Amino acid sequence: MISCRDPDALSSGGGISLLNGSGGAQFSYGYSSFKGKRASMEDYYETSISEVDGQMVAFFGVFDGHGGARTAQYLKNNLFKNLCSHPDFIRDTKTAIVEAFRQTDAEYLHEEKAHQKDAGSTASTAVLLGDRLLVANVGDSRVVACRAGSAIPLSIDHKPDRSDERQRIEEAGGFIVWAGTWRVGGVLAVSRAFGDKLLKPYVVAEPEIQEEEINGVEFIIVASDGLWNVLSNKDAVALVQDITDAEAASRKLIQEAYARGSTDNITCVVVDLRTHEQAHQDPK
Repeated sequence: MISCRDPDALSSGGGISLLNGSGGAQFSYGYSSFKGKRASMEDYYETSISEVDGQMVAFFGVFDGHGGARTAQYLKNNLFKNLCSHPDFIRDTKTAIVEAFRQTDAEYLHEEKAHQKDAGSTASTAVLLGDRLLVANVGDSRVVACRAGSAIPLSIDHKPDRSDERQRIEEAGGFIVWAGTWRVGGVLAVSRAFGDKLLKPYVVAEPEIQEEEINGVEFIIVASDGLWNVLSNKDAVALVQDITDAEAASRKLIQEAYARGSTDNITCVVVDLRTHEQAHQDPK
């Protein structure tokens, strides 16, 4: 177990919000983050509820930095802000996501000009908008849903040895080599990320987006690879399927990942939609 007396002990929190403003269906969310066995903490997360053009929107994200924490911290502070300020966010959400990710990466790289040391970050994000769930992923953090008790992956890790990623990198003039694991340019073990200016244009911040109907989704897990390196999608869902407190579920997942030997920072967000589902089945 993780000791609460540890100065780097797991931190967590959560809340309950409405999907559609006053009188709308509720959902709960919880988050936990733990430095683990790493010397420093490079994970960041964001949970944000905003009103955009009269609609309530929920944003959840996990950002796993490498080469330092500054890229992940920048994403926490700017990615969702750029997305919800996009003029077409409500009307054309997928296009807005792609353009906001691109804008955020470009603005970060502009700020990075003064830094000699390269840094980057993954981004796994989930947006709740009305009855839609949109997942956008860059890198090897991951989003998994539970539907009818089964684990449903809502993102696919961006690894250099993924055949389509290898082809994209090589067509851009890059290469991948084995150095303990497959790495872009022999350096980076993910094929998409924000930042990493020295590896552009091979490492890109272009998200892959998957859309789901919220109805039927019991909960989602958004987590850094510190969790997924030691827990399968199926195991993660099974561990917390009977836990209705989202914060408790996120803590349970991190404690289990640490107990199973994770050596990385571990960050996890759980969004429980079962209250929303009950509201649809039993309207008041």
